[in-house]
Amino acid sequence: MSHIFSEIDFNQNGKQTGFLRLPHSVHRSAYGWIPIPIVMIKNGEGPTVLLMSGNHGDEYEGQVTICKLVQELEAEDIQGRLIMLPMANYPAALAGLRTSPIDEGNLNRTFPGNKDGNPTQIIADYIETVLLPLCDYLLDMHSGGSSLIYPTTILRPKAESPEEDEIMAKLQEVFDAPYGIIMAAGSGADPRVSSAAAQRNGVRALGTEAGGSGTVSPKILAEVDRGVRRYLNHIGILPGYTPDAPHGIRLMEMTSDAHFVFARDEGLFEPYVEICTEVKKDQAAGAIHHPETPWVEPTICYFKRDGLAVCKRVPGRVQRGDCLFHLITDIE
Repeated sequence: MSHIFSEIDFNQNGKQTGFLRLPHSVHRSAYGWIPIPIVMIKNGEGPTVLLMSGNHGDEYEGQVTICKLVQELEAEDIQGRLIMLPMANYPAALAGLRTSPIDEGNLNRTFPGNKDGNPTQIIADYIETVLLPLCDYLLDMHSGGSSLIYPTTILRPKAESPEEDEIMAKLQEVFDAPYGIIMAAGSGADPRVSSAAAQRNGVRALGTEAGGSGTVSPKILAEVDRGVRRYLNHIGILPGYTPDAPHGIRLMEMTSDAHFVFARDEGLFEPYVEICTEVKKDQAAGAIHHPETPWVEPTICYFKRDGLAVCKRVPGRVQRGDCLFHLITDIE
């Protein structure tokens, strides 16, 4: 059993708000607990969806979207059960950091977790062993955080069977983001991420990469909010919502390390292109300058293949190994 105690009764109809209490005994608070906020709205029979954000604490679009839904939705608006976790890694989200300031844990590299481990491991274990077994669907909302920026993009893993892949394709389609990425099938996915945890529990999982740069864009926030509502309506959770006409989604893939451009040196990065730019193999992606020794020639970085630049680094200072861009390509 998890050490986390839930103030929410997951079988009770109605709208409940409260905390998941993660015991945390430290010098300033001997019998304290970390308060992970949770909201559940349940109304009769129907599917269960876990709507999650704050998996990485410096990714804000999902957190704002969930706050708006919590303020707006009541039990009569729901058919089934909607579980909302706006600050999944609460210590990281409270600090506005990708990882927890308590244990340096990256929640989305920690599944399946450890019920007797550090706080991030305990949170991962609770999501995997308590919350996901209740669910039919997971929507885990991410962005580029403080170091990257994306256009609104909806991601799904490639399913193992044609029948399941058709269902997942429709879920991605109804979200209706400008871009959709199809990831590797379950056997090729990172087992430490939330979508892998969902697959282990038979839960259909989608994720977003939308926005970033340490702030919130009104345009991207509106696209995420619209996509979430369309998604919830499609699976039957939000029957009263009337979707507008689809805008169309460009389905693409990311299949190899050649899609990435990494810094090969330390310095000040000058990007040569913006996101959503079509690029060519061997095209210069940018320069890494060395203002501490300005007489040294800048290091030029190159794209390794054709594609669309869907992600770009935000901070100017870079170190060797930092991601500068990554591409997506049209499905062959």
